[in-house]
Amino acid sequence: MDKSIDIYLDENEMPDKWYNFMPFLPKELPAAKNHETGVCSDQSGLMQEIRPKELILQDHCKEKWIKIPDEVLEKLFQIGRPTPLRRAAALERYLGTPAHIYFKREDLLLTGSFKLSTAIPQLYYANNEGFKGVVSETGAGQWGMALALSSKFYGMECKVFMAKCSLEQKPYRKIYMDLLGAEVMPSPSSLTLVGRDILMENKDHTGTLGTAISDAVAYAKDNKGFAYLSGSNTTHVLIHQTLLGLETKKQMEKAGEKPDMLFACISGGSNLGGFMLPFIEERMNNEVLYIGAESEAAPRLTQGNYEYDYSDYKGYTPLVKSYTMGHSFIPDPVHAGGLRQHSGSPVAGLLRHEGLLDAKAYGEKDAFKAAKVFLETEGVLVAPETSHAVAAVIETALELKKKNKKKNLVMLCSGSGMLDLEGYKSVI
Repeated sequence: MDKSIDIYLDENEMPDKWYNFMPFLPKELPAAKNHETGVCSDQSGLMQEIRPKELILQDHCKEKWIKIPDEVLEKLFQIGRPTPLRRAAALERYLGTPAHIYFKREDLLLTGSFKLSTAIPQLYYANNEGFKGVVSETGAGQWGMALALSSKFYGMECKVFMAKCSLEQKPYRKIYMDLLGAEVMPSPSSLTLVGRDILMENKDHTGTLGTAISDAVAYAKDNKGFAYLSGSNTTHVLIHQTLLGLETKKQMEKAGEKPDMLFACISGGSNLGGFMLPFIEERMNNEVLYIGAESEAAPRLTQGNYEYDYSDYKGYTPLVKSYTMGHSFIPDPVHAGGLRQHSGSPVAGLLRHEGLLDAKAYGEKDAFKAAKVFLETEGVLVAPETSHAVAAVIETALELKKKNKKKNLVMLCSGSGMLDLEGYKSVI
C-alpha cells in the first residue's frame, strides 16, 4: 500500500487567529526610515495616506494573537483553507532517502497559490475603510490573480501593474485577471509619470517588482480613493500568511512527527515567513532549521548586502533594512517572476542576519529539473518559484541518504505551475 497520505484539517480546526511573531524575533526589527527625510519613521506620510489604516495598526500590534474577522474566515474557507499536508512517499522512494518529506498544498487554493490568504483580509479592510478600488504590483501574476478575485468578492475596482517580462511570458494569468474585471498593465507603464521616466531611461526595460511597486504607488498617490496593497514584504502580510504554518503545525501533530527542517522559496518573504514564523520559538531553541531557496537571478540572501534600501525602483516606499541587490538592479527575465525582486522582507533579512535562516540559490534550469522529478513522482506540477524549494529539498534528502540519517523535511508548495507550461517547455 502506498504510504502517501494527505493530512486534512476540518473547518473547525482552521485557525481563527493570526499569529503575531514580532515579539518573538531575536531582535527588534530595524525601524523604517522616511523615504523623503531618511529619519526613522514607522511609515512615510504617503503610505499613511494610501494604505488601509487597519493594516498599519497590524504592523505594530503587540499582542501574540490577532482575531480574524468572521467574514474573512468564511471567505478563507470558501477559497480552500485549510489546505492539506501530503507525505511525499513516492519521491522518498525515488530518491532512496531515509528522510520523510512532507509538502503543504497551497497550490490547491482557488487561484493556485497562497496569495489569497492575505488578499482577502486586505480587501476586507480596504472596503470597510471606504476605498473604491485597490492597486498593486505583481511579479509572476499569482498576487495579481488573488487580488483580482478578492476585489470581485467585495465589488471593488482593481488595477494591477505586472512586470513586463512576466506579462509577456504568462498571458493566461492576465486572461484570468481580465475575466474578473481587473485592469492589468505592464510595468514600466506609460500610465504613470514614474513609468514614463523609467522608459525614457531604458525603452527596453524588462520590468521588475521594483518598477511595478513604483507604478502602483504612483497610481494610488494620483488617484484618490484607491488603496495601495502589498502582496509581500510587509509585516501585516506575513502575519496573515501565518495560517500556513499554524495549519502545518497541527497537521504534523496529527502525523505524529515534528519537522526538523522547513523549506520554502523566497523573494519578498511572505510565503516563507508565513510558513516558518509560527515555528519561531522552536527555531530559537534549535529544534528546527529554516532553509530559503532563492533564484540565482536575484540572489539577495546569498550575495546581497544587509542595508537600508527602497522596496521600489523610484524610492516612494520607506527605506527598510534587509538584504538587497540595490533598488536599480534588473534581474534576468527568468520564468520564476515572483523571485525577481532586488530586496525582501525586513523580517526575513533579520532572520538571515541573525543566523536563523539558511539560504541557497538555484539556477532556473536546475530548479525546473527538480520540479520535473517532483511531477514524475508526486504528480504535482509546482510553480516556477516553488521549484527552487523542491531543488533544496531533493539536495538535502540526497545528503541525508549519504549519511543514512532520517529527518523530517517539510516544504511549502506555494503555488501551481499549470499556467507556467510555456516556461517549463522553454527551459527543459
